[in-house]
Amino acid sequence: MDRAELSITAQRTADEAVLCLAGEIDMLTAAQLTTAVNELLAEPPPRIVLDLGGVTFCDSQGLGTLVVLSRKASHAQSLLVLTNVGHFLLRVLDITGLRSALMIRNGQPGQ
Repeated sequence: MDRAELSITAQRTADEAVLCLAGEIDMLTAAQLTTAVNELLAEPPPRIVLDLGGVTFCDSQGLGTLVVLSRKASHAQSLLVLTNVGHFLLRVLDITGLRSALMIRNGQPGQ
């Protein structure tokens, strides 16, 4: 059985950093996402955008990681925004009650 992976590509401007994610956010890849965001928080931009358009799966570890990263960004006076969130993930966020704990924006990064 192939292990799913998470691909992260980053773009940074003066106003925001955009991380485009593709693959799965789960117990095997959550640390990779945490590392990527922590590196940005070393010199935090006003806004960090996680483009989840390529995310195919997110387990409970992934959900928890998104919430923790949102809080860490807030403490660093940066705003973590999720964009291009798939219907499956929105449904899970609604069911778990976590949707209100995260900032979700429709549309493409930079809009």
